[in-house]
Amino acid sequence: MARRRIEIRSEAFCHVMVSYSRAGKLRHALRVLTLMQKAGLELDLSMCNTAIYVLVKGNKLEKALRTLERMKLVGIAPNVVTYNCLIKGYCDLHRVEDAIQVIDEMPRKGCAPDKVSYYTVMDFLCKEKRVKEVRDLMEKMIKDGGLLPDQVTYNNLVHVLCKHGYGDEALEFLREAEEKGFRFDKVGYSAIVHSFCKDGRTDMAKEIVSEMFSKGCIPDVVTYTAVLNGYCRLGKLDQAKKMLQHMHKHGCKPNTVSYTALLNGLCHGGNSLEAREMMNTSEEEWWTPNAITYSVLMHGFRREGKLVEACDTVKEMIKKGFFPTPVEINLLIQSLCQEWKMDEAKRFMEECLNKGCAVNVVNFTTVIHGYCQKDDLEAALSLLDDMYLSNKHPDAVTYTAMISALGKKGRIQDATELMMKMLNKGIDPTPVTYRTIIHWYCKMSRVDDLLKLLEQMFLRQNCKTAYNQVIEKLCSFGNFEDADKLLGKVLRTASRVDAKTCHVVMDGYLRKGIPLSAYKVACRMFNRNLIPDFKLCEKVTKRLMLEGNSKEADNLMLRFVDRGCISNQHQEHLES
Repeated sequence: MARRRIEIRSEAFCHVMVSYSRAGKLRHALRVLTLMQKAGLELDLSMCNTAIYVLVKGNKLEKALRTLERMKLVGIAPNVVTYNCLIKGYCDLHRVEDAIQVIDEMPRKGCAPDKVSYYTVMDFLCKEKRVKEVRDLMEKMIKDGGLLPDQVTYNNLVHVLCKHGYGDEALEFLREAEEKGFRFDKVGYSAIVHSFCKDGRTDMAKEIVSEMFSKGCIPDVVTYTAVLNGYCRLGKLDQAKKMLQHMHKHGCKPNTVSYTALLNGLCHGGNSLEAREMMNTSEEEWWTPNAITYSVLMHGFRREGKLVEACDTVKEMIKKGFFPTPVEINLLIQSLCQEWKMDEAKRFMEECLNKGCAVNVVNFTTVIHGYCQKDDLEAALSLLDDMYLSNKHPDAVTYTAMISALGKKGRIQDATELMMKMLNKGIDPTPVTYRTIIHWYCKMSRVDDLLKLLEQMFLRQNCKTAYNQVIEKLCSFGNFEDADKLLGKVLRTASRVDAKTCHVVMDGYLRKGIPLSAYKVACRMFNRNLIPDFKLCEKVTKRLMLEGNSKEADNLMLRFVDRGCISNQHQEHLES
């Protein structure tokens, strides 16, 4: 730009810094300062204020304070904008006392605070519901700053309090403002109405609406809809209907949001058919249902178990040019599957897909899972193939559901082929996949085949606890021989998880009445620098003594003594 003789102003750098700051790129924003110095521009007040603003926005208040000190060193006097940025920074960090201290110090530094200085602190106090301190600050603003509260002051207080759910406090300030001759418009009143409705105090909100009429402030459709929705949320549908009539009576035409709120209330009250009838009269009432309206009705029918009506609503929705989300489609598919209507669920999903809806892999997986639960594995496998034809690629959850269903039916070979297909497709097995494979292979005593398959799975996604799971599962099925053979693989790492697995094997041997084998496992643990559970070993020792294996019992306790886990006196007490 310098070569082209284009003048570079500091304002341009300020704009770039603010843009970076809004994008959350604090380092880039501060780097602009370096570029400015390279361009030969000297720091001015505007650039310093921008730097402080950026630092405050990035929660770097201490750096902002250091920047203020540097400003003073180079002879740049801070102005009210500088201090307001720092006040905002203190409030963001909940250091309101420090913010007030800045306001107190400003006049002594030759810079009087303005209303923004006070408003910033008031906003924070309103969020914290510290109304008394807000009033004290208003008095301070009048007394020390010579600034009188105006319409903007009260509007700001009312809106901030309402935003954080403090309707009563907002109403107090509104009354105070009106006593001082200020007049609020429907926006201020509507904020209080919304706050009361959110808090479930709809009757109070309605009183405010009536008060608006008496003061010549006509409520708009947004205000009415807030009250109507409030009644619906409380289940007071008769009151909500009366509010709709009240709107017509006073010349306020309800819009789609108003009717949708009432439909939502009817649906939640179990009156979806009435909601359907109301939507059928939409043309007569001069309102047009939107995607949310159809979604509300569909969910209402679904909750009531009227799945045919729910599907019809979705079809009508699509005809009108609105598309249900994959989540909404899935909820309806789940409901159909719970009723064992898998074929209907499949047809519904395919119809949505053909009409351009965003059907995803989760929707297919839900139907496949439904078929698996119904033991219709051929239909599930067929749908799995259809997924690829529809360019919807199955994920690990889809394959795991199918593998589990095949294992449940004893079709281990088919499950293995599907697992290999999954790996060949580049899909990483999940922990659930590992648990599923391990469960069914162990149940069928196909340990060698399982180990070969696990090695293939490890190439895609390693599972450090896979062998531990195999051993524990074998023990649960009473196959201690294969579990003992695998124990060597587990003890290579000698971790806490491995110790837990060994304890499972030991406990299994005890339950089976083979304490000597449990003793051998404990010895193998000691050899790998793992300390067995002492209470479990006490049980092993007692069982060994009962069977006449006192030498092994003594040796096990001596191992604990050698490791400093128990004293000799404790050992003698156990032996006695």
